[in-house]
Amino acid sequence: MSDADVAVLLLVRVVVGLIMIMHGLNHWRGGGRIEGTARWFTGLGLRQGVLQAWMSVLTEVGAGVLLILGLLTPLACAAVISVMLVAGLLAHRPNGFFVFKDGYEYVLTLAVVALALAVLGPGRWSVDHAAGIDLTGWTGGGTALGAAVVATGGLLGTFWRPEPKADAEPAADAESIVGAEPQSPVVEPESGNTPGSVEQEAR
Repeated sequence: MSDADVAVLLLVRVVVGLIMIMHGLNHWRGGGRIEGTARWFTGLGLRQGVLQAWMSVLTEVGAGVLLILGLLTPLACAAVISVMLVAGLLAHRPNGFFVFKDGYEYVLTLAVVALALAVLGPGRWSVDHAAGIDLTGWTGGGTALGAAVVATGGLLGTFWRPEPKADAEPAADAESIVGAEPQSPVVEPESGNTPGSVEQEAR
């Protein structure tokens, strides 16, 4: 592996690691703090929102630090992939693909980059290389993907309990339609003092 290859791997590790750290710190110290993050997780259907919030902080910051150091790289990549899977499945999937519509484009990209990094390894400029930890190739990629899938499945199976959607109002039956009194035509008021305009002015 050339020095250029090693430098690129270091660049990818540092950038993805910093992204994860910033996400974790935002969940902890951002506008809503832990309480706001907990409410967000609860809104996604995850029980024990405060626990979920702290788990996200520790996982994201921890994975970011490990990636920057190049330490236990397949496990760090597994953490990134798992976080992106949860976010993609629960928060972004209903919005479609594109990130500008809050879709799953961004989380998919990060997950694939993390998987590629697990396959390629952290490179020579890493703690793994200095410690003689060589878990790359299909083994590294399989370890990262397998651990991520197991962790995601365990999290969703244990904590994901979405609220059932309210049933739609039953349609009126034929008898009620036939027996209904004819409705008087609605006369629009001439002035602008409609309920909507009054409410708008009150705001």
